[in-house]
Amino acid sequence: MSYNSNLLDGIAVYTAVVDGRGFTAAAKRLGHTPSYVSKEITKLEARLGVRLLNRSTRSISLTDEGRAYFDHCRAIVESAQEAESDAMRGQAVPSGTLRIAAPVSFGLSHLRHILPSFMRLYPDIEIETEFNERLIDLVSEGVDVAIRIGRLRDSSLVARKLGDFRGVVVASPSYWENYGRPSHPNDLKSHKCISYSYMPEPTVWEFNDSGEKIRVHVDLLAKCNSAELETSLAVAGVGVTRLPLFVCEEEVSAGKLEIVLEDFEQEPMGLYAVYPHRSYTPAKVRCFVEFLEKELRQ
Repeated sequence: MSYNSNLLDGIAVYTAVVDGRGFTAAAKRLGHTPSYVSKEITKLEARLGVRLLNRSTRSISLTDEGRAYFDHCRAIVESAQEAESDAMRGQAVPSGTLRIAAPVSFGLSHLRHILPSFMRLYPDIEIETEFNERLIDLVSEGVDVAIRIGRLRDSSLVARKLGDFRGVVVASPSYWENYGRPSHPNDLKSHKCISYSYMPEPTVWEFNDSGEKIRVHVDLLAKCNSAELETSLAVAGVGVTRLPLFVCEEEVSAGKLEIVLEDFEQEPMGLYAVYPHRSYTPAKVRCFVEFLEKELRQ
């Protein structure tokens, strides 16, 4: 293997500029002057033969080439930091910023209980969370690990299965008393239903009848982009909803919601931790995924 002695020149500086969103912040972080940082970026662009940054008097922005290059640079810098930690300490001590993305429902039902224990166990890791229903692009958005629910798309990401969850049909005891409990999925056509707006088809609920798929078109009383709101509406006796069991497990255990049509439930869906494929997985990612898997099993 041949080596270019200039191959890594400027990478740390460039990463600091993008992370700090400017030359001044990067210079402060690196212990250099802004003019030094600017010259290093200019040299890097000249060596690569591409413009990485669009500069103005007040801000910088990434070019398309600069964004793609930064994705690789960040992975190189983080891997180098982890390797140096290994060499200096004799073992990987998890540290640095861990960026976690998860659906709001999972974040509020599980991560808010799990993260305090993890943070006490690994005090050198700084946590950044992003809870939303958007499908995060881990590489371009700098996310270290994301929680995904359901069937995964083919990708270059590493996926580690954490477990399975059921999708259940629930309503309050008072609602079932007033409107009757369905004995077959088709009975839902006469009920007031509440659905999740991010579903591909919010008005179509699928069930399994001895291996045969049943698609039921329901009349919606409400569409919600929050599983927590669906749960609250169902507890209030407004209507019937369908949720991952982990979202409404407390309400079911407390008798505030009752599950129906259990014999027609679909196969459990997978719960996964996904992270960028790297030859060297950062210790902070590895220990978080292992900790999360252990906690969920319990």
